[in-house]
Amino acid sequence: VRISQQVLWLTLNTGMIMFERLREDIQCVFERDPAARSTLDVLTAYPGVHAVLFPRCSHLLWNLGLAWPARMLSTMARWLTGVEIHPAAKIGRRFFIDHGMGVVIGETAEIGDDCTLYPRGTLGGTSWKEGKRHSTLENNVVMGAGAKLPGPIVLHDGAREGSNAVGLHELTAGATVVGEPGRMAQAPVKPVHNPCEQQSQATASKPG
Repeated sequence: VRISQQVLWLTLNTGMIMFERLREDIQCVFERDPAARSTLDVLTAYPGVHAVLFPRCSHLLWNLGLAWPARMLSTMARWLTGVEIHPAAKIGRRFFIDHGMGVVIGETAEIGDDCTLYPRGTLGGTSWKEGKRHSTLENNVVMGAGAKLPGPIVLHDGAREGSNAVGLHELTAGATVVGEPGRMAQAPVKPVHNPCEQQSQATASKPG
């Protein structure tokens, strides 16, 4: 009986956390995409939201040791959304993939809170060796359309990578990189940690 109660509590607690994450994911769409019209619109017609919801479930399966079901769920998500996210990748809160098509996030990638990726953004690897092979995005990071991070590169808080840029080096907090290969376009500034304030400051210079 005690084991059954523990399982029930764990299930309910996990369900509550997942629901809260979904609520946050929907709200961040309204904050970052003026085209969003309603909650129903976001839930049914935003593949970027679906692309984040699936990995949250597959990551849970992966952590439970259910690797094959986790991979199958991520594969189904790729078919449905055009976004490939490995179930082992660590994704923070309020992660927004705008449009979503062509985004790739590898196994050892780590994404902090309030990050935004535009179409064809890639957190890829450059090594066949085990261990940390993919990039890390800290909080409030923005990657423009077609931006690429090959290998274990870190983009610190508030950093921005412009459209089609190829980041080859660590990017300090609040800095902006553009071009191929990436070059510094804006000196580091103090990052903003409030998502709404971050979005209002980013509107005029959005790299996507």
